[in-house]
Formats: sequence, structure tokens, C-alpha cells
Amino acid sequence: MVERYAREEMKSLWDLNAKYSAWLEVEKALVRGWNKLGLIPDSDCEKICKNAKFDIARIDAIEAITKHDLIAFTTSVAESLGEESRWVHYGITSSDCIDTAVALQMRDSLKIILEDIKQVREVIKKKAMEHKDTLMVGRSHGIHGEPITFGLVLAIWYDELGRHLKALESTLEVISVGQLSGAMGNLAHTPMELEEIVCKDLGLKAAPVSNQVIQRDRYARLMSDLALLASSCEKIAVEVRHLQRTEVYEAEEYFEKGQKGSSAMPHKRNPVLSENITGLCRMIRSFAFPAMENVALWHERDISHSSVERFILPDSFITTDFMLHRLKGLIEKLVVYPKNMMKNLNLTGGLVFSQRILLELPKKGVSREDAYKIVQRNAMKVWQDLQEGKAAVNEKGESLYLQYLLTDSELVELIGEEAIKECFEYGYYTKNVDAIFKRVFGEGR
Repeated sequence: MVERYAREEMKSLWDLNAKYSAWLEVEKALVRGWNKLGLIPDSDCEKICKNAKFDIARIDAIEAITKHDLIAFTTSVAESLGEESRWVHYGITSSDCIDTAVALQMRDSLKIILEDIKQVREVIKKKAMEHKDTLMVGRSHGIHGEPITFGLVLAIWYDELGRHLKALESTLEVISVGQLSGAMGNLAHTPMELEEIVCKDLGLKAAPVSNQVIQRDRYARLMSDLALLASSCEKIAVEVRHLQRTEVYEAEEYFEKGQKGSSAMPHKRNPVLSENITGLCRMIRSFAFPAMENVALWHERDISHSSVERFILPDSFITTDFMLHRLKGLIEKLVVYPKNMMKNLNLTGGLVFSQRILLELPKKGVSREDAYKIVQRNAMKVWQDLQEGKAAVNEKGESLYLQYLLTDSELVELIGEEAIKECFEYGYYTKNVDAIFKRVFGEGR
């Protein structure tokens, strides 16, 4: 864990105290379960649940000798109790306690992530409503294509994060399982009823079948879902970085009073937040692969997964949580420049309307191939003029492309001057924005 990229709420779920507290929670639930089944006397159950505690320094001292963290933990707990300590960890193995406790940590952590995603989507939605009709140019291959609105860009982000939200809500159920099935998972020493009682007490479901560990495909699914979420968040960050480029300058990160962009160049205002998000997302994705490798353990278990999970479990949740909060703030404060968007939309002298002209010609009986030739030959003239520095729009407000089309006798004869001019109306491209928004955000948008 890097402190710089950690928020206290999430970090506190993965420190040593949180880990041992989760272990103790499982051990106490086990005692209550045995008590309910009649094995552990009420007085012993009450004493354990009331008095059992651990000491981290003592655990470290014991582990230095035993070389076994769970035994060090249970020994420390036993030292806080009397004769009733004989019931602590009764009938179960280390992984029963540890894996079930980790399920509690993952469950609580994922609930925070789910709330984070909801908050990010809310700020995206608000910004989308604000810029529903803000015209900008759509790009493919980085080249101007056709008019869109910035609201549509934001709607895509909102919709995409919605899919990740649903996926992770489903994964929450997948990882919220515990086990108390014993050393080989055969429930020989712990009745199935006990496992179900304890898991219910902890707010988990009992794994239908387990060996010595909860199966790691569950963890791999979680890490894969977080990796996919990170990919979409990076996509948003990369878009902001592109829009902030000086040559584009259609949007930029909020630059606070007193903020500095460069130690050498005082004028600089860099997209540092979106660049940071990009890097964090790369790290989050990196956790997915080792999680997948952890699925294949030897026979009923080995501990090759253990060291890996000491890294990837806390770091994936802590980093994802921080990244989402940073992304929320970035979008919330994002500065948008509609005038620059319109300026860039007109940059190519009306070429963004080429398909509109193309689609009119087949209505007049022209083959698609011939129509393409008519439209493209005029477009190429515009590219040439732009290369030579000619103004994209004349003093009459007519774009270069419109000027050439109106002087193309073949085209004018086919569809007429008025029809050509009508093809240069932006409303044609935004006529379905309301319907799209209704589909994305619903009736109550």
C-alpha cells in the first residue's frame, strides 16, 4: 500500500488490527455456533465473547517462534481468557478462520467501492445534463468525423460504469461466502449445521462445497471486475487528457489558486489528475493476473496464493477506492469550453457534413460509388486549401466545403442549392439526443 493513494475509510479495513479483528469475529461466531448446538456451555460462551482479545505485539513475538500467524493469533487470544480458551478455534483449520474473515473484509470493502461508483455516476449524470446540447466534433482515429454533443460523451461514460456497477453487485454475492468445513473440507469435525449457523451470524452464505480453502475463482472474478472497471475509468481519464491538449483545449482539469504546473515553465496547467488516474488504473489491472494464477492450487490447498493475496487484496481495494474518488472530483470540477468545441467543429471548413451530402444522392438515383466520388472530390479540395492556410469560413459565414459544393454543377443539378445548404444544419445531428438520454438516464432524468 502507498499511503499517498489511500483513503482512511478503506485503509482501516486492511490494516493489521482490522485483519485480526475479523479473525476474532469469526472465532467468536464459531463459539456462539457451538453453544447453540449444545457443545460449549453458556458461561464459557459468554466469557469468550465478552473477554477475548488479541495483542498485535504479542502475536508478532509468538509468530517469531511458531512461524505460523494463525497459531500466534489464537495463542494471544487464549492468553486473554481462562480455561474457556479451549473452545477457541475448536474443530476448524486456519483457512476456515482466515478465508471467512477475508470474506468479511472483501464484502465491506466492495460495498465502499459500489458506493464510490454510484457517486461517480451521479457527477457524470449531472455534467451530462448540463452539456446535453453542447456541440462538439466527434473523432475517429483522432480525426474529425461528425458533430456530436459533449453530453453524449458523458452519457457513454455513465452507461459503461453502470455495467460495472451491476457486475460488481453480482460479484458481491460471489465473494460473500464463508467456510468452516475443517482441514480437508469434509465437515468431519464440524457439522454442516454449524457452518450454516456461523456464516449466517456473520452475514455470509456458506460455500456449498470447499476443500481447505474457499475457491479462488471467486477472488479472481472480483479482481477481474475491478480491472475492467479500471479500464473504463482510464478511458475517461485519457479522454480528458486529449481534450486538454493545447491544440484541442475543449476541456481541462480545474486549476486551483496557488497550484503550480511546472518547476521550469510557470505557464503550464497540466492534466495531472487524469494522468495519475491512468497510472492507478494500470496498477489495478495488474492485480487480475496473479489472482487468476491463484485459482490452480495443489490438491486441496497449498499456500502459494497466500503471499500474493497479502499484496493484491488490500492494494486493489485501497487503490480502486482512491482512484474513484479522484475521478469523481475530476469530473465534478471539469472545466468545459463550448466555444472552443464549436471552434474546433468548424476547423475543417464544413467537412464534417460530408456524409449528409452523400446520403442525399442515392435518393436521386445516383449509385453509392458515384455519389462518393462527387462528395470526396470536393472534400479533397478543402483539405488542400486548409493545408495552404485558407480560412475555413468566408466573410459570408459559408464554410469552404459548402462553397465548393455550391459550385459543383453536377451536384447542384442533382439536389439543388437549398438542399445542399440544408445539409449543413447541426440540428440534424442532435435530433435524437433527447431520446438517447431518455434511454440512458430514464424517465426521471
